[in-house]
Amino acid sequence: MKKLLSVLLAAGMVFSVTACGASSESTSSSSEAASAETSTQSEAATSEAAASGDFTTVTDGVLTMSTNAAFPPYEMTTDTGDFEGIDVEIAGALADKLGLELQIDDMDFDAALLAVQQGKSDIVMAGVTVTEDREAVMKFTDSYAKGIQSVIVPEDSDIASIDDMQGKLIGTQAATTGYIYCSDTPENGGFGEENVVAYDNGITAVQALMNGQVDCVVIDNAPAQEFVKANPGLKILDTEYANEDYAIGVNKDNTALLDALNGALAELKADGTIDSIVAKYISSDDAASSSAE
Repeated sequence: MKKLLSVLLAAGMVFSVTACGASSESTSSSSEAASAETSTQSEAATSEAAASGDFTTVTDGVLTMSTNAAFPPYEMTTDTGDFEGIDVEIAGALADKLGLELQIDDMDFDAALLAVQQGKSDIVMAGVTVTEDREAVMKFTDSYAKGIQSVIVPEDSDIASIDDMQGKLIGTQAATTGYIYCSDTPENGGFGEENVVAYDNGITAVQALMNGQVDCVVIDNAPAQEFVKANPGLKILDTEYANEDYAIGVNKDNTALLDALNGALAELKADGTIDSIVAKYISSDDAASSSAE
């Protein structure tokens, strides 16, 4: 599914003195004005695309997002049944940019992917990793975060590295890249399908680990951190299993929506919105091990 996090930081601007003798202060003002003009043009283009109706959505005026809200801190439910998380807030910011209302449909991860392919939702955001197989059935926006596949084990486990996972029973979430990687053949870096158990979500996989039904769990690092905090006696291996890019999945025929989303996403990266959303849910210590793009 998913690869873990670190949000693109806006590039710092470098100012120089012109050959004709302009001061660095005047050059800086000129550069800032040019940057502001570019940003304004980008925002105007996004607003114009939304207003002109160049793209379509499943429901007029609504951006429908399919997700699996059991993937903290990207998407999860509150005690009141509302949705929250990094993906939820980014989707909300994107909807605002496009002049749309956000609707979130919660379902199994594989169903969330299918919803976009079948035209039942406009986007899928659930810590979705870009893979060749997925690119064959849907389109993806530019990456908005990086993910890491991590391994959760009991604190007294004899699994100390990826190599030690050979011959062990591995828990994963169904249809995610963690499952895809682990269930592949040993020749391709996996452990064989017979050694992997797929669960409906990460929470169930971790419960199985706590109950001794599997020896370890492979899942994205951000939720792994949350699961370990909530379940004393577990730890995360220092060795990363895989690195991935997160992006937003869109129906492969809706190129206009894809372009509009990319435009809005670029603005949210440039103005620091995505950075602030990620910082709200991921501490600086966690961010050091998974940085968003």
